[in-house]
Amino acid sequence: MNYSDINGKTLQELNDLLKEKKVLLFELKLKLKTMQLTNTSELRAVKKDIAKIQTAITAVK
Repeated sequence: MNYSDINGKTLQELNDLLKEKKVLLFELKLKLKTMQLTNTSELRAVKKDIAKIQTAITAVK
C-alpha cells in the first residue's frame, strides 16, 4: 500500500481501514504466538500500513 493510495480517502474511510488493519495485525500476532505464521514479514508490512494510515488521518485533520 502506497501513501498515494491512501491520500485521496475521506476520514471515515481511513478510520475503517485503520480498524481493519489493526484486526489483521492482531490475527497475525496470534498466529505468530501459536507458531502458525510462516511469513513473518507480513507483520512488518501491516505495521507500516498502519503508520501510513495514521499519518494520513493526521494530515486530514
